[in-house]
Amino acid sequence: MPPDLLARLARIVGDAHVLTDADTTAGHTVDWTGRFRGPALAVVRPGTTAEVAQVVRECAQAGVGVVPQGGNTGLVGGSVPRGGEVVCSLRRLTRLDAVDLRTGQVTAGAGVTLARLREHARAAGWDYGVDLAARDSATVGGMVATNAGGVHVLRHGPTRRQLVGVEAVLADGSVVGRLDGLEKDNTGYDLAGLLCGSEGTLGVVTAARLRLVPPAREVVVVLLAFDDLDDALDAVGHLRRDVDCLSALELFLQDGLDLVCAQLGLRAPFTGAHRAYVLAEAAAASDPTPVLAGAVDALAAVADVAVATDPEARRALWRYREAHTEAVNRLGPPHKLDVALPAGALAEFVTAVPAAVETVAPGARVWLFGHAGDGNVHVNVTGVAPDDARVTDTVLRMVAQRRGSISAEHGIGVAKRAWLHLVRSEAEIAAYRAVKDALDPRGILNPGVLLPPR
Repeated sequence: MPPDLLARLARIVGDAHVLTDADTTAGHTVDWTGRFRGPALAVVRPGTTAEVAQVVRECAQAGVGVVPQGGNTGLVGGSVPRGGEVVCSLRRLTRLDAVDLRTGQVTAGAGVTLARLREHARAAGWDYGVDLAARDSATVGGMVATNAGGVHVLRHGPTRRQLVGVEAVLADGSVVGRLDGLEKDNTGYDLAGLLCGSEGTLGVVTAARLRLVPPAREVVVVLLAFDDLDDALDAVGHLRRDVDCLSALELFLQDGLDLVCAQLGLRAPFTGAHRAYVLAEAAAASDPTPVLAGAVDALAAVADVAVATDPEARRALWRYREAHTEAVNRLGPPHKLDVALPAGALAEFVTAVPAAVETVAPGARVWLFGHAGDGNVHVNVTGVAPDDARVTDTVLRMVAQRRGSISAEHGIGVAKRAWLHLVRSEAEIAAYRAVKDALDPRGILNPGVLLPPR
């Protein structure tokens, strides 16, 4: 490494935006779970796409790895350094153009938070179709890099479906992409689709052109209690069929609800305990309550119901589901395994996981919740050392045996790359490597992420 690399980077972004002090870089070198951390040569904070390109070019010439980082809300160690790389923080890329009212699109910089994006869209009479609990800190760049999903995939799909264009810096410092917002343009390879979900291994996303959705003017949320898990999942299927304005279907269990209430001081939603809970949200231009109520009334197995129509009450019901991650993290760094199962295998998997984990890690606790509408289960395990791979191996093999996905959200990162072969063939992994080698022949972009060692 050239001894003057940091000085060169400082000339690009300014001395104030090259951080090397341990106290100022601490928040950039450990992930949200606390499991993954590593040393950084420096944290560099460029303020424009041109500065990002120059930073990447200098690092490439010096043979120093670059770790792109947004809000650092990832859960698989994909946005923190591992061995002295330069962390390229994109939080200063806060460009947010006026909403194009004719197309329902907006261009946002990589550092724009999801909360700010949604507020901006709503002020113009639109909304953004992706939402998740980390909305106040998750950024556009990170969401594109991981193809973030969240709670409204059932209605609007993941981030890739919202992308109309992308701008990114490749490993040699060149800038690629288009932000002109053409809905129909099938010219050549889809670089936006390729970069979305690539976890910063193919390019550094600096901006995105995003498709907006009509706002939900009337919203109702119901929390349904069930004494049998199969009944709860059957209800998910019935609601999907009978309520055409569903925007979310979430699942959690009694032990998770107890933990949330205990850790956050919340009052339980019902007087009695139940096996499983389904939270359903319906949104439409006119009041969806009659449609949702009719569908719920047809569910014979519902043990109890809570309904919320005003914003404060809706937030209170959502809190029982969204606070799971916060409550689990208070128990110590968890193993977070975000997976997806076929609908027919979901109940059996949820039932089998705790016993399987107990076999390899006696005394560990398993917390299960997720997006029931798309088969996504968040498997959280506490009481296990951060570097203990036995739980990860057990759970991901269970998923693969049931023909599921080991990464429904958040990506592979470093947490799951050793198990990529369970769900991708040798030919598919070879194709991934070929793309990586073509776009980043020196392997400087987010080294060690997604692809297993050769």
